[in-house]
Amino acid sequence: MTSGLVAALAEAKASSWTQRACAGRALASFAEVPEAAEALVGLLLDVEDTAVTRETAEALAQVGTLAAVRLIAHAVAEADDKQADWLQTGVHDVLVDSGGGPDIAAVCGELAGDPEEPVRRGAADISAWADAMRR
Repeated sequence: MTSGLVAALAEAKASSWTQRACAGRALASFAEVPEAAEALVGLLLDVEDTAVTRETAEALAQVGTLAAVRLIAHAVAEADDKQADWLQTGVHDVLVDSGGGPDIAAVCGELAGDPEEPVRRGAADISAWADAMRR
C-alpha cells in the first residue's frame, strides 16, 4: 500500500467531517482496492455529516470507473432517504459539469448484470438520475 493510501484510510476514520470528506476524495481513485472500497462505502453512508456523503459520491462519480460507480450503487441501495438525496446530489454535480466526463449511465448498464442485487438496484436508481438529467 502506498503512503498516500494509508494516510487517506486513516483520515477516513477522523472525527472531523472535513478530514473524512478529504479522505473520500483521496480514496476515490483507489476504489478497486478492497480496503479503500470498504472505507469509501463507510464514507458514502457517513452518519455524522452528509457533506462527507456528497463529496465522496462526487469524487467517485468523477472517477467513473466500474469499481467507483459500483460503490455508489451499493451505497444507494443501503442509504436512508437523507443519504440518498446527497448521493444523488454528488452524482448530479458530476453529470451537470462533466463536459465529456465519465459516462455514468453506460457504467450503470454494465452494473445491471452485477451478481449482487443491491448493486443492481442502486445502479438502476443512478441510471434513472442520469436519464432525468438528459431530459
